[in-house]
Amino acid sequence: MASLKELKGRINSVKSTQKITKAKQMVAAAKLRRAQAAAEAARPYAERLATVMGSLATKVSGDSAPKLLRGTGSDQRHLLVVVNTDKGLCGGLNSNLVKEAKNQAKQLIAAGKDVTFYLVGKKGRAPLKREYPNRIGKMFDTSMVKNIGFEEAAALEQELVGMFEAGEFDVAHLIYPTFKSALAQDPTTVQLIPVPTPENAAGGDAVVEYEPGEEEILAELLPRYVKTQLFGALLEREASEQGASMTAMDNATRNAGDLINKLTIQYNRSRQAAITTELIEIIAGAEAL
Repeated sequence: MASLKELKGRINSVKSTQKITKAKQMVAAAKLRRAQAAAEAARPYAERLATVMGSLATKVSGDSAPKLLRGTGSDQRHLLVVVNTDKGLCGGLNSNLVKEAKNQAKQLIAAGKDVTFYLVGKKGRAPLKREYPNRIGKMFDTSMVKNIGFEEAAALEQELVGMFEAGEFDVAHLIYPTFKSALAQDPTTVQLIPVPTPENAAGGDAVVEYEPGEEEILAELLPRYVKTQLFGALLEREASEQGASMTAMDNATRNAGDLINKLTIQYNRSRQAAITTELIEIIAGAEAL
């Protein structure tokens, strides 16, 4: 049984930890508002751009279409771009993303495809390296970036498109968390390169004439579309990280409170038992006299 001194030390230690988790929760809550607003503001633009891309894609075909749209003509080599966070203490967010990446890799490998990982963020590297040590390709470091912006998305797009133009992969899939709420961040997988054409893209009933031609417009918009998708994924990651962190720290604070109450009860019982023992010894000594 722990002594009174040990119990008191444990109580003080848990109280110190509780202060840290409470502070972390408040910081995450403050950052969440800005990150959530940024992620939600980027969604309409990305959706509208995807609609325009789909409308244009239906008007070009064959060799006239840009390579980012028509692809390489093969789907043997797949690149999984996994967007993880750079910081921990955010619950099961990163483990869920790694699980989604592993599931996608297993399905592709089972279908006889070649799979390579492109890792964004630090937290997903170790578990993927353990299971797929020979399939880890390049990494994109965002740990030193204080506020994620369009510059990081542009640099990421430039490297990925360069790899595609160099023939390093045929299809790229983007795996990232979609922010739903502070309690829910869903792992999402979308095809990034070649740019997918929506099945329901018909361009509407209106007759539209493009100037310059569709091929020229697509050649300009396709890289921008890839940047927008990557930028949206980074914004969703930031919002998901803060939401998951706030929830995890709230749970940790509550658990610390429960543990403090439990240890306090144990401390009081031990202290009462010690006092009772001392009283018994005093009374027994008095009676012996």
